[in-house]
Amino acid sequence: MQEPTFRNLLYRYFFFGWMFRDVTQGNVLERSAAWRHNQSQAHWLLTYMRRWMWCGVLLYCLGGFVEMLVGAPALSAVFYVPSALSVPVNAVIGAVWLGLKALPGPF
Repeated sequence: MQEPTFRNLLYRYFFFGWMFRDVTQGNVLERSAAWRHNQSQAHWLLTYMRRWMWCGVLLYCLGGFVEMLVGAPALSAVFYVPSALSVPVNAVIGAVWLGLKALPGPF
């Protein structure tokens, strides 16, 4: 088996789409099995939320450090923008988690 590249590992560390199955493909039984698989994988979404939250907090703190101590407000935007983007990413992850946990499924 081939070892995953660092780029692939980094992608899997921050994005969760690789662990879910497509529920729009196949017959009714295959779609139902994919839905159950996705529901069983939903507990990992909380881990991804924590990762994005801590990255957002770290980047916000780095932006504050660069702005206050280094005195480079333009450079601090390099840290503030990704920090702000972690909020909608966490909102999407939360909506997906809630949908997989709260909904009984379409099948």
